[in-house]
Amino acid sequence: MQSIKEIKLLFEHAEKEQWDALFSQFKDDERTGVQKIIERYRKKQEAFWQEQERLEKMLEFEKKYGDTFHCICGIDEAGRGPFAGPVVAGAVVLPPGLTIQGLNDSKKVSPKRREELYEEIREKAVSFGIGICSPARIDEINILQATYEAMKYAVEDLSVVPDLLLVDAVTIPQIPVRQVGIIKGDGRSLSIAAASIMAKVTRDRLMEEYAQLYPEYGFERNKRYGSEEHIAALREKGPCPIHRSTFIHSYVR
Repeated sequence: MQSIKEIKLLFEHAEKEQWDALFSQFKDDERTGVQKIIERYRKKQEAFWQEQERLEKMLEFEKKYGDTFHCICGIDEAGRGPFAGPVVAGAVVLPPGLTIQGLNDSKKVSPKRREELYEEIREKAVSFGIGICSPARIDEINILQATYEAMKYAVEDLSVVPDLLLVDAVTIPQIPVRQVGIIKGDGRSLSIAAASIMAKVTRDRLMEEYAQLYPEYGFERNKRYGSEEHIAALREKGPCPIHRSTFIHSYVR
């Protein structure tokens, strides 16, 4: 009889497709340790298939338009609301039917996992582009127009020419490509979710670099909206070159 340790190693080294055979092989083993192993891997299997079902649902729009359009690009942004730093847009063209485990709206993914997904998307995407609009430009033309501009730059940064854009919630003006705006698209389209990851990680890395230049504001912690710490630093020290003056006028003289 195989030891519990040996059975545990069998499960650990088996592919997911082999788990059912192992369940059958050891289902009559009455040892508590063996049954706990089986229970643990049944839960893992259930979680895996739930994740596959979620990912398939997030291909709804890619499948819907896939017969008509051959190069579908997802677009999303990061940084519309913060007091400082640029607004960053991502544009991603994924291979048809590709799913990436854990890919989701960047706000629903941990920072560590976002970094991992960023690298996986870089590796597997047909193409990806990044567009950046500076704080000065945001102040000049307003955040909405700057977001559109960053999205346009992201599309132009692609190495391929898309024939359909799936965009989170908005329609980008002055882009000669068919667009579909999807409300809460970063949670409903894998292409948009991939774009949200690329945009978010790019912006977070920029803010961490800015934190080295302007350590008094804690940008490595205050990447998004105005925290109490950030507002206190603004009132004490005033703004730095990457602050958006149109966002912080209520907090500084």
